[in-house]
Amino acid sequence: MRTEYDTMGAVEVPDDAYYGAQTQRAVENFPISGKTMPPELIHALGLVKWACAKANAELGLLQSGRSPLGEEQIEALLTACLEVAEGKFDDQFPVDVYQTGSGTSTNMNANEVIARRANEIAASRDVLAASPCETQEAPHRVRRLTIHPNDHVNLGQSSNDIFPTAILVALVQRINHLLYIVDEARSVLQDKYLEWEHVLKIGRTHLADATPMTLGQEFEGFWDQMVDAQSMINGSLRYLECLPVGGTAIGTGINTHPDFRIKVIDFLNETLALDDTDTRGWMQPFWDGSSRFNTNAQRNDIVTAHSLIKSAAVCIFNVANNIRWLGSGPRAGFYEIIIPDLQPGSSIMPGKVNPVLCEALMQACARVIGNDQTMTFCGAAGGQV
Repeated sequence: MRTEYDTMGAVEVPDDAYYGAQTQRAVENFPISGKTMPPELIHALGLVKWACAKANAELGLLQSGRSPLGEEQIEALLTACLEVAEGKFDDQFPVDVYQTGSGTSTNMNANEVIARRANEIAASRDVLAASPCETQEAPHRVRRLTIHPNDHVNLGQSSNDIFPTAILVALVQRINHLLYIVDEARSVLQDKYLEWEHVLKIGRTHLADATPMTLGQEFEGFWDQMVDAQSMINGSLRYLECLPVGGTAIGTGINTHPDFRIKVIDFLNETLALDDTDTRGWMQPFWDGSSRFNTNAQRNDIVTAHSLIKSAAVCIFNVANNIRWLGSGPRAGFYEIIIPDLQPGSSIMPGKVNPVLCEALMQACARVIGNDQTMTFCGAAGGQV
């Protein structure tokens, strides 16, 4: 163990940890679920920290003040941020997902990890003087953090604007990935309804026989539901485009440069290759048009976006459930389509095969539908629950 210090005093921290005192306090305070922050959020937080450091460097803020950094130290800081964004330090984020509502513990976790890693990089490049920089067996056991978690990594920032900014960046990236998956499903369903447009079958209402239709017509309905789902998911992105970065603690932007916000957003758009050229409307660029007093204090953006994701999950659940019904049997069910055999379906009935992918998809949709209630409740409290 090593002794670290924060404003509350000394804390014992594992000697091989990149994080410091505030992270360790959070680990001890929140032994609740055993679930840590999703890697996607940590990676987005690293990317946001990189954009912030790059903006502060371009504005000359890292090179001035009480603890000015040299160019190679700034480069070390930027490299450390990107390493977190690339997932190289996922094991250094041990704080439970149930923590302070503002995400301060995870924000400080990132600040501490990035600072220590940046000092490690700087030390390896002989940027830090040997005398004030005590090292032991491992290079990252730097005792004097010339590149500081608060003064440099968190410069011009607050958990109240940076943590929701990271959430929005992570959401946009993951939703974009979801859109490609749904688009692939839509394409497959379209192929099927065209392939089966002349296959005659019975239609049903209330699971009871109704009037005739073709299998192609039935799958045209499934395809159109997936089109609806895709449209809803795509529509959710427009509520996630305005980033609260630059608002700092309460939206006033105290302790940050007036140009900081737009520079951070520009750097994020640039590195994520976000522009207005994508005709599908996916991954539109972030912008800074809304009031920071709104974007800092409320999470209406995420609540609204999630309600659309929930609606898409309802569509997808319905498609998966209907396909499961059509494949039921083979002797006493509908058995109008054959679902591929993927794995044995029973520990007691040899040869039984279940529609496992349909059911797994329905379970995921059920989780999304349930999450929406939690999102709504937390959003009513300003997101800090």
